[in-house]
Amino acid sequence: MDIFSAAKYFLSKVDEEEGVLITHLKLQKIVYYAQAWYLAIYGRRLFEDKQFEAWAHGPVNPELFQVYRGYGYQPIPFPEDFDPTDYSRGEKDYLDQIWSLYGRFDAKYLEALTHKEEPWLSTRGDLPEGARCDTPISDDLMTEYYGGLVEDE
Repeated sequence: MDIFSAAKYFLSKVDEEEGVLITHLKLQKIVYYAQAWYLAIYGRRLFEDKQFEAWAHGPVNPELFQVYRGYGYQPIPFPEDFDPTDYSRGEKDYLDQIWSLYGRFDAKYLEALTHKEEPWLSTRGDLPEGARCDTPISDDLMTEYYGGLVEDE
């Protein structure tokens, strides 16, 4: 699966009438968690060639950022070209699990959550709050941290 397909799947959850909105910030965090938990559970990347960096507002994939940056803090609409048949049952099940864990939270809550977790904290080191950082969050950090949470369950 590629990162843009996962993002589109999460954006298919948008339902303005029901108040289900996704901003760029929220999308970045949910897609990050999809990668992190996949590493922890399956020991490999969900998005093979995509890295997340430890930006000031939490983990961000720069390529995904470029695609959705124009929305700023505004909600991103339901993707007009979404086709659920583009996803296997396994892909849908996995992404739905991530959505069920994180989809109910707003962007600021998810940002705060990532700021308490070791992969983002370790990657930023002692940078001051709000400082620019483009250091990639390593797969090993994500695997170790989220894998430890799996073992605790």
